[in-house]
Amino acid sequence: MLKNSQRLTEINEFLFKLDELKSVNRKTYINGGKRVENSAEHSWHLAMACWAFAEMFNKQDGQDYDIGKIIQLALVHDLGEMEAGDTFLYSENRSNAHIAERESIENLANHKGNNISNLLSLWDEQEFGTSKETKLLKVVDRLLPFLHNMTSEGQAWKDMNIHKDQVLKMHAFIEHENLEVYAWFINSINYAVEQGWLRTD
Repeated sequence: MLKNSQRLTEINEFLFKLDELKSVNRKTYINGGKRVENSAEHSWHLAMACWAFAEMFNKQDGQDYDIGKIIQLALVHDLGEMEAGDTFLYSENRSNAHIAERESIENLANHKGNNISNLLSLWDEQEFGTSKETKLLKVVDRLLPFLHNMTSEGQAWKDMNIHKDQVLKMHAFIEHENLEVYAWFINSINYAVEQGWLRTD
């Protein structure tokens, strides 16, 4: 009889731990507002979006983004939410969210089935780093929920009573990272205001 491999048992347990990210719901609505997104879906979408943007900038603008690195950064980006939960962008507690998330990552990195030796350092880089890959990730991470708000007619914004000025403040850094994306963002937010999806009073 074939004996169970200890290392396969351990890595399988690690994979089931990662699967918990699917149970963390976000405030963002997807499919035009049919349901909220979970953090695993967001992580996949973020990784693909970062890959797509990096390829576009590399091919069309002569940039040299490290594709493998930015995908890894995107995939670990929200892993800390498995234990800490998702913190809404406009939450008063957002500035401290990284503390509980890093503790979660430390636990995950120490899991007996984890063989990704740089898991914690990758998370630290995406959270605190200043590489061009990290900067692009942060722009795309803000862009995706904004896109979902645009396609759901501002449903999350309306649910949480969000003001235009809050959105402008949390996306202001994009102006210093990519003027093309920022110009699109400003045009889109003006449209959202015209449609009544954001408070202006």
